[in-house]
Amino acid sequence: MFAFGLTIFWGACLLFLVQPLIARFILPWFGGGPAVWTTCMLFFQVLLLGGYAYAHFSISRLRPRQQVILHLSLLALALMLLPITPSDLWKPVDSQNPAGHILLLLLACMGLPYLVLSATGPLFQAWFSASHPGVSPYRLYALSNIGSLLALLGYPFLMEPNLGRHAQAVWWSVGLGIFAILATWCGVTVWQRASSTTLVKETTDEEEGVISGFQRFQWFALPACGVVLLLAVTNKICQDIAVIPFLWVLPLGLYLLTFIISFDSPRWYRRRFWLPALVVALAVTAWLMLGDHTITVSEWFGPLAFIVEKAESVGTFAKLGLYLATLFISCMVCHGEVYRLRPSARRLTGYFLSISAGGAVGGLFVAGVAPLIFLNYFELHMGLMMLATLVLGVLYRDPRSPLQQGTRRWAWVLLLVGLPLFATTLVVDTYCSLKGAKELSRNFYGVLKVNEYYAGEPDQHQFSLQHGGTLHGLQFTSPEKRKIPATYYTDGSGVGRLMRTLHPEGGRKIAVVGLGTGSMAAWGRKGDQMRFYEINDDVVRLAQSTFTFLADSAAKIEVVMGDARLSLEREADQNYDAIVLDAFSSDAIPVHLITREAFETYRRQLKPGGVIAVHISNRCLNLEPVVLQLARHFQLTPAVIHDSDVDWGFEDDSYNAAYSSDWILLSKDKALLDQPFIASGISEPEEIPKSMKLWTDEQSDLLSILMVDDHTFLSWLKGL
Repeated sequence: MFAFGLTIFWGACLLFLVQPLIARFILPWFGGGPAVWTTCMLFFQVLLLGGYAYAHFSISRLRPRQQVILHLSLLALALMLLPITPSDLWKPVDSQNPAGHILLLLLACMGLPYLVLSATGPLFQAWFSASHPGVSPYRLYALSNIGSLLALLGYPFLMEPNLGRHAQAVWWSVGLGIFAILATWCGVTVWQRASSTTLVKETTDEEEGVISGFQRFQWFALPACGVVLLLAVTNKICQDIAVIPFLWVLPLGLYLLTFIISFDSPRWYRRRFWLPALVVALAVTAWLMLGDHTITVSEWFGPLAFIVEKAESVGTFAKLGLYLATLFISCMVCHGEVYRLRPSARRLTGYFLSISAGGAVGGLFVAGVAPLIFLNYFELHMGLMMLATLVLGVLYRDPRSPLQQGTRRWAWVLLLVGLPLFATTLVVDTYCSLKGAKELSRNFYGVLKVNEYYAGEPDQHQFSLQHGGTLHGLQFTSPEKRKIPATYYTDGSGVGRLMRTLHPEGGRKIAVVGLGTGSMAAWGRKGDQMRFYEINDDVVRLAQSTFTFLADSAAKIEVVMGDARLSLEREADQNYDAIVLDAFSSDAIPVHLITREAFETYRRQLKPGGVIAVHISNRCLNLEPVVLQLARHFQLTPAVIHDSDVDWGFEDDSYNAAYSSDWILLSKDKALLDQPFIASGISEPEEIPKSMKLWTDEQSDLLSILMVDDHTFLSWLKGL
């Protein structure tokens, strides 16, 4: 048993270590958003299904020794295809069909190794069952999930901070070699004990009992629901905080933990505890979602609004904990019910194949279908409503429980609490998404919403562009105000001070990474050339149709589609006077734009004495020490400018469209940064922590700059 347990454990470790590892390689090439991880998860779920299908075919169609020969041959071929690191040839040349490009890339680089590892669980459990008749193999499934969980926890805390990407890939390849040795050990055991007919002891349907169609459906539907909730919650917390491996790993780790608990022993899943917990979780999650729209709730529900208003005061990380608790409880119910419906070892591979198929369909729904049918992120609403419906069906059809009437009462509680609550939140979210929206669109890179304000007041009439929860600029429509660079680009902002100091008469050549509404174009003067780099087609369409900054600018405007860094790397030297990096204000920051290698590209494209202006305003990430460390490495003088709200002299302060912003200007020309209008806004830079490493393409650590209540996440953990 030791050989099988160790092999299954080690294979699961490798299977889940490679997921964040390979995502770190390709995340920079596709904009750094949460959809990249969701697409990767779809690939992993589909390949897991392929591995389980292969295991099912092998066990049901081949003799034991044939199974051993086939599996070890595939494993040897997988070793020959190492390493799994994608070459630069896979870098996208445009922003078209990023999801399809990611799936093809992953298939070519790691398809066979991942497929072989995916088959480990069901295949080796079946081999174990044949070698140890009468011993349940299901605890080995729990053991495999323990290996997966340890790998996931080890990645953000051990591998990512201490090893570069290529070093991680090398050690993973070594691990696959060790796995091949362990698999051969198990294969020899099976070879020696194999019969010439079948691997698993035959049982008849009469001995086991007939498997109903409803039971098979639940094998598929409950895991599908679990994956929908996993990816929906991951999307939610990545939008609210940041797209970092730690926040991918956290929900995935809880998801795996529910498998470990559920499949270890039937005693851990007790309906009388988990179903009431699910009802509470549904209510709390609906409360949090409605809390994002208290004004609408007040209009619709009046006296109940005071309950929802309390949700506004819940902190970001408290919300994170509550959403993760909901995920854990929901997946415990999903997987606990699946375990209750488990068949005998004879049907083990078909059972796991159904579970895997459900997971693949759940991943396909979130990554592929939802962006096409939903205008906003409604997957979490749908997943929780689906869960309530499935549990209702399971309890209603359960003939085995002596407390069937009691379970039916719980079914009605789920029906009366879960479904109406989330139907309400879905209606409210849909209404609020459309309310005040001139346009709403969703694609691979997220949800864009154009809001209209003060439609009946021409002097204050304005449009704003929102990407998820982040404002990307606004513009007045009146002729007197529409050329004003609002929000983070005002006179008092870091970039505003730079533009008023750096050849203000015109003739400048400026690169802007991140288009938004095109607000930077308002600073264009006659003779200026401004080149905007943007990866999202919808952003460009809206900037050119709804907003007029680009059309109104006196500068010559050019928009380059695709990832900014890849475009700058391909271009000949441009001799820019300034490069404005405005891609870090949202929660899904593109880390590859703020590494040593990225700054080497910027310096090549910059005139001697030119300026790099970095917009570091961010709710959850403290990017200042990262940029200061880069400045120190390249011997650039930094000017940190924290701009407070600007009074434009409007009679009503509510019409003030200036936002606080944080900028860092970097240049070798210290005299430029000492000019009065820049120098008057400079703040004392914060001290760079001794533990702060220079960020590179190989190694960066977003976890170290994650903020909680004005403290870094790691220092906050130490305080706890």
